[in-house]
Amino acid sequence: MNNVIVIRYGELYLKGKNKHYFERILVQNIRRKLKKFNCTLTVGRSRYLVENYAPQDERAILDALLCVFGIHSLSVAVCVSNDYETVKNTAISVAPTKGSFRVNVNRADKRYPYTSVALAAKLGDAILAHNDKLTVDLHTPDAAVYVDIREDGTAYVYGKVIPALGGMPVGCAGKGLLLLSGGIDSPVAGFMMAKRGLRFDAVHFHSYPYTSDQAKEKVIKLASILKKYCGNIRLYCIPVTEIQEQIHAHCTDAFMITLLRRAMMRLAERTAQKFVCGCIVNGESLGQVASQTLESITVTNDTVKSMPIFRPLIGMDKQEIIDIALKTGTYETSILPYEDCCTVFLPESPVTRPQIAKAEEEESKLTDYDALLNRAFDNLEIIDV
Repeated sequence: MNNVIVIRYGELYLKGKNKHYFERILVQNIRRKLKKFNCTLTVGRSRYLVENYAPQDERAILDALLCVFGIHSLSVAVCVSNDYETVKNTAISVAPTKGSFRVNVNRADKRYPYTSVALAAKLGDAILAHNDKLTVDLHTPDAAVYVDIREDGTAYVYGKVIPALGGMPVGCAGKGLLLLSGGIDSPVAGFMMAKRGLRFDAVHFHSYPYTSDQAKEKVIKLASILKKYCGNIRLYCIPVTEIQEQIHAHCTDAFMITLLRRAMMRLAERTAQKFVCGCIVNGESLGQVASQTLESITVTNDTVKSMPIFRPLIGMDKQEIIDIALKTGTYETSILPYEDCCTVFLPESPVTRPQIAKAEEEESKLTDYDALLNRAFDNLEIIDV
C-alpha cells in the first residue's frame, strides 16, 4: 500500500490523431515541474501517475502540478492490490465519517469478477456496515469514494478530486508577444492565452526618467509570477520617452494616447518579427477606457500588418479580470503605485472615437517618425526572467 498522485487531462481527449503531439508537450511540461522532486512519473492511457515520492513532498508536488495547463484534475490515491478484501478495507479507510456519500467505480480490467455497478453497491454496503452515521446519496452526496480497478492487478482508491487549471499545454499553440504594462489586465491576458497553449515573450515600454526603475522592477516581478504557469519568459524593455516628448510637443493633446499606442504596436510588431513570435497579445477590454473603444482599437490595429492581435479579455468586465489576477497571484504586484508610460503627458480629454486618417495626419507632424521608432528599437533591452 502506497500513495500515488493521479493526473488526469481533459480537452486533449478531443484531439483525435493529433492527440500524441499534445500529450508529448503536456508530459514535457509536467516533467519540468517535477524535476526538483525525487519521484517517478508513469505515463499511461488517459492518466499519469506520480509515484515513489517522499510523503513530505506531497503538498509541494500537488502545488506544482496545479500550475500546469492541460491538467484537468488530480487525486492523491492509495495504490493497493485489486482483490476485493483489500479494496474494501481501503475504501472504508478513505470514506467520510459522517454525512452522505456514494461510491464511484471505474473498472478498466473487464476480467474483474464484479461489474462496476455491482462493486460500487457492494463497497457501499461495506462502508455503511462499518459506520452507521453515513447515508447513501447517489445524486448529490456530500462526499464520494472512488475506486479505479486497473489491468495490472492494482486498484487506486481515493476520496477527493482536486480541480486543476485545465486548458491546453503551454507550447502547443506556438509563441506570441505579450504587451506587459504593469497594470492588472496584461498579466491576466498572458495567463488566459497560456491556458490556450500559447507560450510567450513579453515587451514592456517605459518612459525613464518620467517612470522609475521601480516601475520596471514591478514588471519583472509580474513576469516572474507568470513564469510559474507559462514557463520561461524573455522580457524586452523598449524606451518610448523620446516618442512621447515629440508627440507632446507637436501633436494635438487629445491624440496623445492614440499616437503612443500606435507607436507601441509598431514596435511590438517589429519585436515579434525579430524574435519569431506569431502574434501580439494585449489586455484590452472593450470600452474599459478611452483607448479601448471600438474606434480606438480599429486605429491601433491599423498599424500591425503581419500578424494577429489577440485580446483575450475583450468581453470581460473589471471584476472578472481582478478575480483571475487574485487567483494567479499577480494582483498585489499589479496595484503597486509605480506608474507606467501611458500615464506620462496624460491629456485631460483623450479622443475616444479617433479615425485612421486623422491619426495619420497627426503622425505626419512628427519629424522623421521612422527614425524615432528606430532609435527606440535600437535601445531594446533583453531580460531573461
